[in-house]
Amino acid sequence: MDIRKKLTYLVKKYDTNNPFELADCLGIKIIFEQLGSINGYYNKQLRMKQIHINCDIPKHMQKFTCAHELGHAILHPDANTPFLRNHTGFLISKLEIEANKFAIDLLISDSDLVEYQNYTTGQIARMLGYNEELIKLRLK
Repeated sequence: MDIRKKLTYLVKKYDTNNPFELADCLGIKIIFEQLGSINGYYNKQLRMKQIHINCDIPKHMQKFTCAHELGHAILHPDANTPFLRNHTGFLISKLEIEANKFAIDLLISDSDLVEYQNYTTGQIARMLGYNEELIKLRLK
């Protein structure tokens, strides 16, 4: 599955790269709630996709969390990652990397990359408020 192609299609179709707006367009319910140390999670209950976001984390983290969980909803709609993590030997890191790739590709446009082309990944990370590893993932 080509994440970039899927993302480009969705952004063009719905004319937005805002993860909250995309989720709304796709009929995915977003629930803000207190989740303790968890930023968020995705689940599918009775065929209804839901993204749960920790209401206590900063707004920019809520946006990234929404984008990440939207990645799961689109790329792995039937995967129950908490179940897989707790009950199988299945490595979920691949699913998490794919969701991170989806999120960071959604949130950082190609034009953003052109604008910051003379900066290091560390500088871009600080300017945009993302982890440097996510910036490196976006540049791949």
